[in-house]
Amino acid sequence: MKNSFKELKLDELIAKREELRKKHFDLRFQMVIGHVENPLLKRTLRRQIARLNTLVCQRERQTEKA
Repeated sequence: MKNSFKELKLDELIAKREELRKKHFDLRFQMVIGHVENPLLKRTLRRQIARLNTLVCQRERQTEKA
């Protein structure tokens, strides 16, 4: 899962990041209620969002230089 984002285009990365942010928000809400099957999913989602943020910033810098 770590390297599956590298071949995506900038638009796809941004869309995937928004999708994961929504999942993370929903999971946080469910944790408050107390109905979570896998609490480690929160950490995984947070790290995937960080990876996507890094890739988006790198791609934006590449387009600025070109």
